[in-house]
Amino acid sequence: MRILLLIVVAALAVAAPYLVPEYYVEILVLFLINLLLASSYRLLTTTGDWSLSHVVLMGVGAYATALAAKLLGWPFWLGLPLAGVASAVIAAALVYPLLRTKGFGFFIASFAFGEFVRLIWVKFTNPFGGPRGMINIPTPELGSIDFFFATPYYYLTLVIVALCLWILYRIDRAALIGDVMKAIYMDEDLARSIGVKVNHYRAMAFITGGFFAGIAGALLAHRLGAIDPKNFDINVMVYLVIWVVVGGTKTFWGPFLGVIVMTIIFETSRPLLEWRPLLFGGILIFFLIFMPGGLESLLPKRWTSRGSSATEVTG
Repeated sequence: MRILLLIVVAALAVAAPYLVPEYYVEILVLFLINLLLASSYRLLTTTGDWSLSHVVLMGVGAYATALAAKLLGWPFWLGLPLAGVASAVIAAALVYPLLRTKGFGFFIASFAFGEFVRLIWVKFTNPFGGPRGMINIPTPELGSIDFFFATPYYYLTLVIVALCLWILYRIDRAALIGDVMKAIYMDEDLARSIGVKVNHYRAMAFITGGFFAGIAGALLAHRLGAIDPKNFDINVMVYLVIWVVVGGTKTFWGPFLGVIVMTIIFETSRPLLEWRPLLFGGILIFFLIFMPGGLESLLPKRWTSRGSSATEVTG
């Protein structure tokens, strides 16, 4: 049943641009980018860490590819991996001081480090453009394909995001990586007692998540054609937390549910204008209190089960 559902979803994803108006294709592009961002963030949470700097790491990727394109003349195909590597490097620089903290301390300290990075973009007009950001970021080029239009860019984003999600899925399924991270979340002291290098895996999750956040940032920058520090501020980070909380973090599929549902709510609530933050805050509170497992807790267990689990690793 699960395989059949995946086939149907894949078929709909391929056919989507021909089923909806172009405006909704633009929304689908942003949906895919947000899905990659949320899935990469979920990787952090498997070790029990919740960060407030993940959107800033997305911004690092966006600025890296924008600078490479505008100052060095690099094509998108070189800027994309650069974005991931740049975000991973900054994540590595941030995570080792953060490893001295846990829980709420990690949450707040990550915000402080992230704001430090973001304020660098605000302060320095050269080369980051200051508060106004950077404009005229070129679209990707590949033969005669014009990625300026929504449909070609949608398929480009679909392929890249699908590849990234497959890698994240394999990490989540790997007994020596994904299951160990879940074991750390369930009982960090027990994991240490059996020889697990807890900080090594926490750092791995943070840096790997940062890499894929950078890829998402590159896709966003080349689609929008312009970026500024507000694209990666705390308001956007709160939305990311809501996506993940609403979907759930126990399984790989949680972020999918969260991003789908919240994208629909976001688009249908546009007439509410300034009331939308109140709506989203209420949704967050509801899920934290009444459905802490997220929407994935409503799925049949056979859809989310697997051969081995973190419970089995920890006994």
